[in-house]
Amino acid sequence: MKESKFMNKFESKLIPIARMISENKYLMSIRDGFLIGMPLLIIGSFFMLISNFPIPAWMSLLRNTSVNGVTIASYFSVVTNATYSIMAIFIVMGIGFNFAKREKTNPIFGAAVALMSWFMLMPFTTTVTVESTGEILSVASVPLDWVGSKGIFLGIISSFVAVNIYKKIEAKGWVIKMPHGVPPTVAQAFSSLVPVGVVAVVFFFIQIGFSFTSFGNAFNFIFTVLQMPLQNIGDSLGTMLGVYLFAHILWMFGIHGTNITDSVFRPILYTLSAENLAALSAGSPLPHIINVQFQDLFATYGGGGSTLSLLIAMFFFCKSKRIKELGKLAIIPSIFGINEPVIFGLPVVLNPIIAIPFIGVPLINIVISYMTMKVGLVPICNGVVMPWTTPPIISGFLSSGWQGSVLQIVLITLGIFIYLPFIKTMDKSYILEEEKFELAGEDEISLDDLSFED
Repeated sequence: MKESKFMNKFESKLIPIARMISENKYLMSIRDGFLIGMPLLIIGSFFMLISNFPIPAWMSLLRNTSVNGVTIASYFSVVTNATYSIMAIFIVMGIGFNFAKREKTNPIFGAAVALMSWFMLMPFTTTVTVESTGEILSVASVPLDWVGSKGIFLGIISSFVAVNIYKKIEAKGWVIKMPHGVPPTVAQAFSSLVPVGVVAVVFFFIQIGFSFTSFGNAFNFIFTVLQMPLQNIGDSLGTMLGVYLFAHILWMFGIHGTNITDSVFRPILYTLSAENLAALSAGSPLPHIINVQFQDLFATYGGGGSTLSLLIAMFFFCKSKRIKELGKLAIIPSIFGINEPVIFGLPVVLNPIIAIPFIGVPLINIVISYMTMKVGLVPICNGVVMPWTTPPIISGFLSSGWQGSVLQIVLITLGIFIYLPFIKTMDKSYILEEEKFELAGEDEISLDDLSFED
C-alpha cells in the first residue's frame, strides 16, 4: 500500500513535467528540425567513413592516388562538405519549417525567414594568414565554421525569433491582399512581403547593434556566452548519467523518455560529434568522448533500458510460455533498436521488479564505455552519424573499430547477467500462474461431455 501511494505521488509530480516538455512547441520544433537534416548527415558521414576507413593501406591509396590532379580522398570529401560541413543550414531551415507549422503559418516562408535572418547576422568574411609574410587578411566568403556546428545555437534562436515576428505581423493583418483570380502562389508571395520585410528590418538593427560590441557579431557572442558553456556541461559523464536517469524514469511510466530528453540534449551532442568528425578529417585527435554516437551506440542496446540484454535472457533462460513467446517475437526488432513490444508486452512499464535493471544497466554501460575510452582501450567515437537501427557490433566497428564491437559484446553480456535474476523472478511467478490456469482448465466442464440421452 505504501509503495502504491509513493508511486502514485511520484507519478502525479513527474507526468505533468514530462507532458509540459513533450508538448512544448519550441523543443518539438528543435527535435523535428534536426530530423530533417538526418538523412543528409548520415550520407555525408558515410562518405567520410569510407575515405578514413581504419586500414592504413586503404587510406594511403585514397590520399596518394590522383585523378585529374585531385586525390580520390578529396573527391569523397565533396559529399561531406556538402552535408556535414554545412549542417547548420539544414537545421535552421528544418526548425523554421516545423515551428511555422506549429504556429499555423506558411512553413515554406517560415523556413525562408529563419534562414534569411540567420544569414543576416553572419560575418561574410574569413580571416587568413599569408604564410610567406605573416600578413592577416580578411577574405569575403561564407565561413564554414559558422554554417557548421558552431552556428547551430544562433540558428535555433534566429529561427524562433524570425518566425514569431513573421506570425505576429501576419496576425495583425499587415499583409498585401491580391484580388481574386490571382494564382495562390503569387498571392501568398505578396501577402508575405510585409512580414518578411519587418523580419529583415529587425535583424538589420540586431546586426548593427552587435557590431558595436567587443564580440563584433552575434555568432561570436552566442558561441562564447551560450554554446561553449552548454557544450562543456554536455561533454561530461555526470550530465550523460543525469539525462539517462531522467529518461528511463519516464520510460517506467510509459512515456518515451529519450524523445523528451533528446529535444534538449541532442543539439549539444550533434555539435560535439561534428567537432569529432572535423578532427577525424584533419587527422587530429578526437576531442569529445560524449557525443551522439556515444549515446546511440554505447549507452543502450535494443532501445531504452538496453532491453536487448533482457530479451536474450528471456529467450535462453526463461521457461514460462508467456515470456518465451514474447522473447521470440521481440528479439529481432530489438536488434534494430525497436523495443516497444517488450516495454508494453512484458510489461516494463510500472513494473517494480524490472525497474532496477532497466534504469541501472544503461547507467553502467555509460560509465564503462566512458572509462574505456578515457584510458584509450577503445577509440573515441569518430563522429560518423549512422541510422539508429544499425545493429550492435556493426555500429561499434564503424564508430570505434574492432575495439568498439568487443565493448558492445561485453556490455550486452554484462546486461544479460544483471537482468537475469530479475526476469527469472518474473518467470517463476508466470510459471505458477500458467500451472494454476492449466489446473483450472482441467476442472472445467466441457459442453462436449454433456449428454441428453437417458
